[in-house]
Amino acid sequence: MAPLGAANPYTLHQSLNYAMSRLLGICLAAVLSLAGLLGWGSTAAAATVEVKMGTDSGLLAFEPSTLTINSGDTVDFVNHKLGPHNVVVEGHSELSHTDLAFTPGESWTQTFSEPGTYSYYCEPHRGAGMVGTITVE
Repeated sequence: MAPLGAANPYTLHQSLNYAMSRLLGICLAAVLSLAGLLGWGSTAAAATVEVKMGTDSGLLAFEPSTLTINSGDTVDFVNHKLGPHNVVVEGHSELSHTDLAFTPGESWTQTFSEPGTYSYYCEPHRGAGMVGTITVE
């Protein structure tokens, strides 16, 4: 037994361990919070956006006709009304879908990986103004 007024080494050791554990926990929480704020260790999930071929009101147009997405996002082109429709991306045959969609609900998807501005149109209805633009950031 330690003399009266003397520090108990066992209790002192426990107190130091507790204090160091708390400090380590606080530091770890601060580092993880900072990493979260800076976006480290996380990737944004790619989105899928729908573009209707033919508007709700029956116009020969893409809806929406202009779109801004992030690199890696996917566009789901859906034959909505007044087919047949397709999508030709100017200067990018690899992104185009030249087969005609005749049936309402018929669709295909295209992922845009490279940043840039992509102009596209429907071959049968280009003269009617069925054109669009996708901006990939």
